[in-house]
Amino acid sequence: METEGRLTRLASCAGCGAKVGAGTLVRLLEGFQTRGDPRLIVGYDRSDDACVYQINEHTALVQTTDFFPPIVDDPYLFGQIAAANALSDVYAMGGEPRLALNILCLTDQMDQKTVQEILRGGYAKAYEAGAVIAGGHTIQGAEPIYGLAVTGFVHPDRVLTNAAARPGDALILTKPLGVGILTTAAKADLVEQPVLERLYAQMAALNKTARDIMVRYPVHSCTDVTGFALLGHSYEMAQGSGCSIHLEAAKIPYHPEAYELAEMGFIPAGAYRNREYAGAEVKVGPAVTRALEDICYDPQTSGGLLMALPEGAAEDCLARLRETIPQAAVVGRVTERQAAAIYLD
Repeated sequence: METEGRLTRLASCAGCGAKVGAGTLVRLLEGFQTRGDPRLIVGYDRSDDACVYQINEHTALVQTTDFFPPIVDDPYLFGQIAAANALSDVYAMGGEPRLALNILCLTDQMDQKTVQEILRGGYAKAYEAGAVIAGGHTIQGAEPIYGLAVTGFVHPDRVLTNAAARPGDALILTKPLGVGILTTAAKADLVEQPVLERLYAQMAALNKTARDIMVRYPVHSCTDVTGFALLGHSYEMAQGSGCSIHLEAAKIPYHPEAYELAEMGFIPAGAYRNREYAGAEVKVGPAVTRALEDICYDPQTSGGLLMALPEGAAEDCLARLRETIPQAAVVGRVTERQAAAIYLD
């Protein structure tokens, strides 16, 4: 096998932008019946980041899987980003990842060195997370794909879900938005290298530090902001919690270059799927520009954590986060359910 050209050009879509739309998933699973288990604390019916199964009174198992086509051309970096993205689901549940399995699809255009570098990147990121990659499964296909199936652990009483936000909570987001827009424009060589390097470092960064700080505070609910974008994941949190979420546009962190590109129309297809899914329940204020609205629908790859916690604890939590994650920000609040699920003002 020989690699020809850029890795991203072997795939028709990239990163979490390849994710099937949330609305499509809802339709596919509608009426689908499965066996229940009283030890299954969180299952697929909750639209959460991972499933959680209680082993005993002190330990619950957190399990998830995530994989996607290349979002960067460097194979080692692709492995890092894909692994960080998969590990993030365990962090979003308040858990610690411990075991992982590779998921890999090869094409005829990929040489041995490329494949080994992808795997090496994944192993490096799993090692950083304190997890062991113990094996996996590889197939041949039309497009390259890499990711992990991850197992972690959490105390049953400390499981965080995306469906437990409470009125009066503040919302903290730990990574800036705009990943999908920038990576779409990068395919056309419209993003300068320093911006790409900043973006790549963000996507490869684990949410471990954010998780380790988060669990020291009375966080009620958490999710990671990935393929369904800030508005899609906020919508799931609002629906699951029976509340409304108010996002303050001026406080939402994003890459300024993404705003300029959004104004030019470089919007990934996933953003339109996210708008179709959540748009009917999103009320946008008159001062919010279309470009910023598009950024909030932009699918993120290896995005940050969105956590809901009492307003009185948010300031101290944010201060701790900003010691190592300077772009973390309070982006909104949770209220009693109102006419819409999400307000973007």
